[in-house]
Amino acid sequence: MALAAAGAMTAANAADLTGTWHTQGRLAQVQIARCAEDFCGTIVALKDPIDPATGKPQADTENEDASKRSRPVMGLQVVIGMKPAGANKWSGRLYSPEDGKTVSGNLMLKDTNTLNVEGCLLGGLLCRSETWTRAR
Repeated sequence: MALAAAGAMTAANAADLTGTWHTQGRLAQVQIARCAEDFCGTIVALKDPIDPATGKPQADTENEDASKRSRPVMGLQVVIGMKPAGANKWSGRLYSPEDGKTVSGNLMLKDTNTLNVEGCLLGGLLCRSETWTRAR
C-alpha cells in the first residue's frame, strides 16, 4: 500500500507544471501558476535586467504593437492560457519578447525538472522549441 501511495505521489509531482523555470540559456526565469482554470507564466527574473544601451530596465521593444514597446519585460506574461492537451502536455499561447510575437504553443513536461516549450506559426507548420529547467 505504501508503494502505491509513493507511486501516486510521483505521478502527481511529475505532472506539476507550477513553479519557477529557467528558460534555455538561463536568460530569464518564468513563474508558472494557475490562472483560473488554465496555466499562465510570467517573467520574474532576467539575466540582464538593465538594458546597457539605455541604463533602464529591459523594455518590450520588439512588440508588434508599438504602444506596448515601452512596457518592462519583467512581469510580462509569456505563457498564456495553457489548457491540458494530453498526459503532461498543455496547449495555449506563448509570447516571445525577443521577436514581439504571440504564437500558438505547447508545454510538455518531460520529467519533474524538464519542460519542453514549443511555439508554432502557420497552424503548426513552422515550430521552434526549447528546453526549460526547473529552478531550485
